[in-house]
Amino acid sequence: MQAQALAGHPVPENYFAQLSAINVNGHVEKKGGFSYLSWPYAVAQLRLADPSATWEVRRFGGLPYLATDIGVFVEVAVTVHGVCLSQIHPVLDGRNRPLLAPSAFDINTSIQRCLVKAIALHGLGLYIYAGEDLPQQYTEAANDGAPDAAPPAPAQRTDVVRDRKPVRRAHEGEFITHAQQVQIHKLAMEVGVSLERVLAYFGVAALQDIPASEFTRVVRSLEKRRTSL
Repeated sequence: MQAQALAGHPVPENYFAQLSAINVNGHVEKKGGFSYLSWPYAVAQLRLADPSATWEVRRFGGLPYLATDIGVFVEVAVTVHGVCLSQIHPVLDGRNRPLLAPSAFDINTSIQRCLVKAIALHGLGLYIYAGEDLPQQYTEAANDGAPDAAPPAPAQRTDVVRDRKPVRRAHEGEFITHAQQVQIHKLAMEVGVSLERVLAYFGVAALQDIPASEFTRVVRSLEKRRTSL
């Protein structure tokens, strides 16, 4: 990722805050269990915030992608108010697995997703990617025939909130939804509690492991932190 402020382009003090405050939930699409922000909507909101905003698909030897032994990658740079941020994105299949021999359609789709993520670096829709870099309950191997990896061990509990209560393991299908995961992560950032501390306190390895029955208690616990600030 690359960032720079271009000469002669003063950066508004709160342009990131302006973009990050936009609620994009109504323009998020779900495909294969993953959430994606509509790229036309992202571009429209970007241009409304900064009519001079530009983006560039980086070239590698004249090609809009870089082929490596571990996969194919694309890079898009977005400039907003003179600040340039670039995002690198692998070309993936419908299950978010790397493609070694993607089609032109696969590459184009990846460029669009990379564009949206590069825009998110400036604030728009950044919260929908919360938890994307957290370890999953099970790591899916690239080869369908390979066994699943063992789930990560829960982190040690710390004092995050006061109303301690053991978390019961829920049956499959009884965990919080993706939207609830995003809500918890966003609330944690607002009250100044790291996501790692929240996970540790509730004895889970990832937000998706929180039982649906515990969602209200998690939110109330974090809200108590807000009132104590």
